[in-house]
Amino acid sequence: MKKLLLLITVSLTVLYAQAQSCCQKPLQFKTLAMANAFKESHESPLPYHFESDKGSMVEFNTIDGKTGRAYYVPTDQPTNKVLIIFPEWWGLNDYIKREAVRWQELLGNVDVYAIDLYDGQVTDDREKASKLASGLDPKRAEAIIKGALANAGKDKLIATLGWCMGGTWSFIAALDANMQASGCVMYYGFPEQNEKRVKQIKTDVLYIWGSQDQFITKNYVDKFEEQIKATQHKFEFYEYNAPHAFANPSNPKFDAIYSTAAEGHAVKFLKEHLALE
Repeated sequence: MKKLLLLITVSLTVLYAQAQSCCQKPLQFKTLAMANAFKESHESPLPYHFESDKGSMVEFNTIDGKTGRAYYVPTDQPTNKVLIIFPEWWGLNDYIKREAVRWQELLGNVDVYAIDLYDGQVTDDREKASKLASGLDPKRAEAIIKGALANAGKDKLIATLGWCMGGTWSFIAALDANMQASGCVMYYGFPEQNEKRVKQIKTDVLYIWGSQDQFITKNYVDKFEEQIKATQHKFEFYEYNAPHAFANPSNPKFDAIYSTAAEGHAVKFLKEHLALE
């Protein structure tokens, strides 16, 4: 009996140590995208249809020899300012197309591209969204981003904006924009875990986070902030007592008050960094 108790105690100690160790591992979106708890936290978007004569789908060449797609909203006058936005894991749906038009109106003289990372696939089913997000080929995604940057032009100022999975890609796009990067906004995106990659950023970062987020915990954000500041770039951080994806109007848990407050900070940040004020 004593041996059995000892064995159970040792086993529990090992399991606890493994659990603690697990919590210290770099955050992996692919792993989380397949986790049931993460999937269940994303309620299916409410039905929505959007049409506008201000934007249209465009295609561009990508560095892997294929083509990429984006919803493009041009300004009415010539500009050297571009905003590239990235959707949540549902794909480039009508909500994001509306956001592309809306952010162009909010900012003014700026061209907006809403990037399609799924090559035409869109879903309102979280099981399929999980498969699309976890199966997204990073090389293909970056090929699309670099194709969009090339299509925008080498003489442009590039700002990026994204939500959840798109927040992560907003940062990666800012890295890819290199010296053209002029501001990165991340709504509860998964912080880059590779410190060498973070050191390559050439612009300031604004990060928006809900304190009820069970997946992107504060320690990850704090570490990310420390690494950004080490590059001598600014890290603006805004915290709200809200769950993950609180700023998504298609989310049944959408918080209009916190979303409006966060948007105010993001608009101000982007206008300053794109010299729109």
